[in-house]
Amino acid sequence: MRADRLMNIMILLQNRGKMTAKELADELEVSERTILRDMDALTHAGIPVVSERGKDGGWRLMDHFRNRLSGLTSADMTSLFLSPSKELLEDLGLHYSLDTRQKLFGAIPDTYRDEAQAMWEKIHIDSGTWKPSSEKAHALAVVKQALWENKKLFIRYGRTVGDMKERIVEPLGLVAKGGTWYLVATRDGEIRNYRVSRIGQASLEEETFERPPHFHLPDYWEQSKTSFVKNLPAYEVDVWLHPQIVGRITFTGKFVKVMKKEQPTDDGWIPATLQFNDEQEAIEFILGFSDQIRVESPHLKEKVLAAAQAVITFYQNES
Repeated sequence: MRADRLMNIMILLQNRGKMTAKELADELEVSERTILRDMDALTHAGIPVVSERGKDGGWRLMDHFRNRLSGLTSADMTSLFLSPSKELLEDLGLHYSLDTRQKLFGAIPDTYRDEAQAMWEKIHIDSGTWKPSSEKAHALAVVKQALWENKKLFIRYGRTVGDMKERIVEPLGLVAKGGTWYLVATRDGEIRNYRVSRIGQASLEEETFERPPHFHLPDYWEQSKTSFVKNLPAYEVDVWLHPQIVGRITFTGKFVKVMKKEQPTDDGWIPATLQFNDEQEAIEFILGFSDQIRVESPHLKEKVLAAAQAVITFYQNES
């Protein structure tokens, strides 16, 4: 939209001081002729943009106006009032209190206050889970210090105490996903992700390091997530579902993903294809529904039967 482009022009001139029509056109992916028309529109709207000729010329905002321009739109202003995650801020040693937002509210222009107030009162973000997690990121404080100071970090990392491996890493960023903290760091020139709760010990090294010049944490994390999901193992199982359990299975995707669900057969059972991480996970899930899931594969059916028999034998021997 043109209004957005005009705002972007003002923000670019505010941040960079002076830009040529060609530079603005390249940045906003429009023609130079469009930029010149936009400059006329800004002038008619009372925005003090001036053009300077010559080798070092270009468009710029008058100094008195540039000092007042914040570059924040109405959406930008109201988004500041979305409630942040209290738990995650406390993990970082930060506190975003009611008083903080009151101060921010008092500082914004009057024209934005109604929208900001509505955002504040009607939307609350809770990044925690229903059940409090027992997972603790004890090393987070040291990791954070290494990150701020651009210092290399010694860590002992692993799932269990006996599985700990020693590493020297260069921390690039922290990511909170679902209430769990991840450290993004380079090791031997390769960027890797480390679950902070699995860092058993962490200490700062004296040596500093240079961050990769073009590294952008949000972009990297999105690419990392996509790659992780794409490479997850997949084990598909064709089954028949009893009508009573269809709702329970399709309600949550935590343990199983329903790839396909067809119309019920004459006996009421519903053909479906379920996806698990591996065969063992499929066997354990199917056993949990007793006689309400029928497996089509003879091979898997034998495995489920063997597992069920093992449970029966175990409890018979116990008594």
